[in-house]
Amino acid sequence: MRIKARFQIARSEVLNFNFDISAEGITAIFGVSGCGKTSLLRVIAGLELHTNSTLQVGDEIWQDENVFLAPHQRSIGYVFQEASLFDHLCVKDNIEYGFKRASADSRNISVEHVVSLLELQSLLNKKPAFLSGGERQRVAIARALAANPRLLLMDEPLSSLDQARKAELLPYIETINKEMNIPILYVSHSNEEIGRLADQLIFIEDAVVKASGAISELLTRSDLSLAHRRQAESLIFAKAEKYDEDFQLNYLSSEVGTFLVPGKKLPPSKELRLRLVAQDISITLEEQINTSILNIFPAVIDELFVESKAQLTVRLSINKLPVLARITMKSAENLKLEKGKNVFAQIKSVAVLA
Repeated sequence: MRIKARFQIARSEVLNFNFDISAEGITAIFGVSGCGKTSLLRVIAGLELHTNSTLQVGDEIWQDENVFLAPHQRSIGYVFQEASLFDHLCVKDNIEYGFKRASADSRNISVEHVVSLLELQSLLNKKPAFLSGGERQRVAIARALAANPRLLLMDEPLSSLDQARKAELLPYIETINKEMNIPILYVSHSNEEIGRLADQLIFIEDAVVKASGAISELLTRSDLSLAHRRQAESLIFAKAEKYDEDFQLNYLSSEVGTFLVPGKKLPPSKELRLRLVAQDISITLEEQINTSILNIFPAVIDELFVESKAQLTVRLSINKLPVLARITMKSAENLKLEKGKNVFAQIKSVAVLA
């Protein structure tokens, strides 16, 4: 299923949103606070009407010059920043309210299914006032899913939670997408959340959709500010292979090569995402032997772009996958780096997003 949209929204500044993207998996709508992420989600939901706008979801026209489907006519589930539960209803009744919104012929997801998926069995008779913040958001997600949506919209659903509660909820969001196969549009300005969850990215900057596509590609594109941030990063997909008990090292296979990452044993064959921060990658002309760095890969320089008088970013190709490194201008001059040069990338640290 694809989503094709063109919106021009008149506010204090005009917001221009124009994109055509596959809606499979989780698509993150990403940008700094105030860039228009929530506004985009609201117009997709039909909560705001704008002329000269079009929206097509799959083969259905939800909005154009002749058509405007009201929110209740759009097959969506909406999860807000706050849970917004009905305080006078227990958890079960809140979820059943969502189920009653679904038309009889679209009820493929039962209340029992979402209760089981989000592990809410022990909470069904409780009122929202007696739930933790994380529990309330799980119920809000369950209510949205019970409506049997074709598309799930999530507007920074973890922003009001502390780190511990966020860590609890992230696996549920991953499970929803994998087990229920419902496309998710996920608004966030958190690098960690989009790095862990997103398959694709709609990147908004200066009130405009600058780019949309696979997250691993957009993070390393030199024409986007994402690659020039202080915390510029690359995302690598990997799988747990084996574990060295003596040194507590995980061997993770990827298209880049095999990474050695310390920590607790990861389940065999578990699919993972690895975040490589550009500042944690150095470059050498020869493969180092007597070094404490475990992850060293041959690479080719694709591009160099100056960030300041002191620093530049190098876009490397490792087995044809793009990886960013941030180094000093002096180092680049000493090494005589240039496009097409063969080098070695030394990756000092790897964050496992799991």
